[in-house]
Amino acid sequence: MNDYQHSAFSGYGIELEYMIVDREHLNVCAIADRLLTGAQDMDVDRGDAAWSNELALHVLEMKTAGPKSDLGEAARIFRREVNAAEALLAEHGAMLMPTGMHPWMDPLRETRLWPHQNNEIYSAFDRIFSCKGHGWSNLQSMHINLPFATEDEFANLHAACRIVLPLLPAVASSSPFWDGQRAPNLDQRLAVYQNNCKRVPSVTGQVIPEAVFSYEGYQQLLQGIYRDIAPFDPTEVLQDEWLNARGAIARFDRGAIEIRVIDTQECPEQDLAIAFFTTQLVKAIFDQAYLPRMNQRELTTALLSSQFQLAVQMAQDAPLLPAFAEAFCCTGTTLRELYAQLVERLIPHSSPFFAALDLIAREGTLAQRLTRATGSAPRRETLLDLYRTLCECLARGSAFLPQT
Repeated sequence: MNDYQHSAFSGYGIELEYMIVDREHLNVCAIADRLLTGAQDMDVDRGDAAWSNELALHVLEMKTAGPKSDLGEAARIFRREVNAAEALLAEHGAMLMPTGMHPWMDPLRETRLWPHQNNEIYSAFDRIFSCKGHGWSNLQSMHINLPFATEDEFANLHAACRIVLPLLPAVASSSPFWDGQRAPNLDQRLAVYQNNCKRVPSVTGQVIPEAVFSYEGYQQLLQGIYRDIAPFDPTEVLQDEWLNARGAIARFDRGAIEIRVIDTQECPEQDLAIAFFTTQLVKAIFDQAYLPRMNQRELTTALLSSQFQLAVQMAQDAPLLPAFAEAFCCTGTTLRELYAQLVERLIPHSSPFFAALDLIAREGTLAQRLTRATGSAPRRETLLDLYRTLCECLARGSAFLPQT
């Protein structure tokens, strides 16, 4: 393994996904290629940002051009890019919609896969796993890329990310509706995501990565996934490190670990606040503020997965498992209490992100705020009004709070 340019915590690469919907009815609108140069390019260079496609033609990805050391600057970049995309989409009677899932999309009927460059990859996924489902074509997330420069940094960063993942649905869940009704989980995106590769279960594993802390060990994990998918992928088009669909994956092609379990929020200002909290918490664990390195590595995937599943279902109201509480020296009994304590410990009140993170501590995740606004059995008209409000939050850069 070669050394890389960017050391741990020297900067962060952020990716945000948004669905494109028509302005009148908010139904998905498969026109992402109209925003990408020539309708063929995978990436459109926009200086310190880029736009690119995703598997579904109604999803647009925005990302920083390389790692940013100042996430406040990244928030301003995404605000500018959202405004630019909204102006272009208005010409087509469309706009961006935030959150982790579309609340009433019918993926079997409405999914259109990206038909241009590299579509052989998407076609292979579709042939093996059938991508016309919620876990493939109806999900939007934020990815955080945390760089590492050496194998030691990779090992310690991977250990820290494993511990942080179970908490994140209790901070960022924003997908409580699907098929026009209340979903069984507050983070329904992650609930369906973890089952979308069940034909080859090793692709996703338990979402929480295995306790692997070396380059060689990680390559052995990848080789196992490649062997499992080989009978379905004879041309080996999918045998690359991005095939691994766990909640945090190593990207040795760019020297980073990519966290993938964070739902898109109502506006990039909220997204980047959660990114700031996440990176500060990973750094605290990396610096052994809570557990010595050896103890970090001894936390089992089974324990971390159990806490993760509770967070996916209940967000902040999930019970805090004793062993997970001990890892953070937390005296509370719920993930709400753990999160609130961590915000107080890690985020200065003078931080530009404190207000957004404190709002989540006081009012709950976006998913909890949305369900509070609608009740347990919302009508389609109620969801339409609610998601129009969320589109306004995205356009204005404001957090969503249910009316009292």
